[in-house]
Amino acid sequence: MLYLMRDAYDHMFSPMRVAAEMARTACENPFNPLSYAPNSRAVAASCELFERATRTYPKPTFNLPAAERVVWERPFCRVIAFGEPSTKPKLLLVAPLSGHYATLLRGTVAAFLDTHQVFITDWADAKKVPLSAGRFDLDDYIDYCTAMFEALGPNLHVMAVCQPSVPVLAAIARMEAEDHPLVPRSAVLVGGPIDTRRSPTAVNRLPQERGIAWFERHCIHSVPWTHQGHGREVYPGFLQLAGFISMNLDRHQTAHWDMFNHLVQGDGDSAAKHREFYDEYLAVMDLTAEYYLQTVETVFIEHSLPRGEMRHRDRPVDLSTIRRCALMAIEGEKDDITGVGQTRAALDLTPKLPADKKAYHLQIGAGHYGVFNGSRFRAEIVPKVVAFMEAQAEPGATAPTLRVA
Repeated sequence: MLYLMRDAYDHMFSPMRVAAEMARTACENPFNPLSYAPNSRAVAASCELFERATRTYPKPTFNLPAAERVVWERPFCRVIAFGEPSTKPKLLLVAPLSGHYATLLRGTVAAFLDTHQVFITDWADAKKVPLSAGRFDLDDYIDYCTAMFEALGPNLHVMAVCQPSVPVLAAIARMEAEDHPLVPRSAVLVGGPIDTRRSPTAVNRLPQERGIAWFERHCIHSVPWTHQGHGREVYPGFLQLAGFISMNLDRHQTAHWDMFNHLVQGDGDSAAKHREFYDEYLAVMDLTAEYYLQTVETVFIEHSLPRGEMRHRDRPVDLSTIRRCALMAIEGEKDDITGVGQTRAALDLTPKLPADKKAYHLQIGAGHYGVFNGSRFRAEIVPKVVAFMEAQAEPGATAPTLRVA
C-alpha cells in the first residue's frame, strides 16, 4: 500500500510540476516584461526547487569520454566496459548495491581510465526485474562476483566500494578454498563493512538496536502492478532516500537554501553544481528484500564474516584460505558510515596472505564519499592504488579475453 501511495503522490504532483516549470520559464524569458520585475528571480527559483523536490529522478548516465560496452549480463546485473579492448591492466569496479546507481562511481571510473581497462558492475533496479527472473540474495551476489571474475579472465584487479567489500571478499575466499585458477590478482576494499564491531557508527548501531524483524516489518514492501517487477518484495528506493537525507537533514536543507540564493543572485555555476550533485544523489533504485535482509543480518547483526561463521551455499567462507589475491584496505578518517578499522579488519583476518600482498591507507580528512571520489581521492588515493596493483601484476599480462555469460 505504501508503494502505491508513493506512486500516486508522484502522479498527483505531475501537473503541478508542469505548471511550475512553465512559470519558471516565463519568469526567465527575456522577452517577457514580467521577467524584469523585482521578484521574478525569486519566483523562478521557487518554481525550480518545487519541481526538483517533487520529481522522481531517472537513472543517470556515466557521460564519460569513453565508449561503453556491455560485456557480461544476468538479470540483476551487467558489466560495462569503458573504451575499446586494450593491453592495459584490467580493473573491475564493484559498485555498491545499496540504493544509488553505479553512476555514483563516475569519478572513480574516470580516475582510472588512463591507467586501466575499466569495467563496472551496473546493478539492476529490482522493481524493473520480472518475478520470472527469480530471487536475488547475498548468496546470489557472491555467485555473480565469481562469475564476473571468471568472465573477465586472468590477471584481474578488483576494487569494491563500500557494501560489496563483504561479498567480493567472500567470493575470493571461496575461489581460494577451491584453488580456482582465475582468482583476482588483487582486491582493493574501499570503506567496506568487513567488521562493523570496530568503531561502530550510527548506521552500524541501528541494526543492533532494532533487530532483523524490525527491518522486515518496516522496510519491505511489494512492487505494485505499475512496474515491470510487480509482486516482487523489495526495500524501496524512496525509503532508502528518506534514510539518506535524514542522516544529514540540516546539510541538505542548507544546500537547497543556498541554491535558492544562487538562483536569485544569478550564480549559474554554483546552481549547476547543485543540480549535478542532486541529480545523482536523488536517483535511487529498489533492492530485493531477500538480499537486503540477508545483508543486514549477516553483516550488521551477526557479524558472520569476521567471526568465521559466514556460509555460502552451505559452504564455509573462511578468509584464512586467501593466500594469492593481494588485499588493500582504504578508509577515511571522518567516515560516518564505515568506521575506521572496519575495512582494515580484512587484513587481520587473512593470516596466510603474505605481508607483501597487504596494504593499508587511512585518508586523513576524508569522509565516506571522499575515499572513492573528489580531489583527495584523485591526488592521494589513486596513485597508491595504482602502485599497489602494479606491484601485484603478473609479468606479461595481456588484454582480457571476455566470455559473455
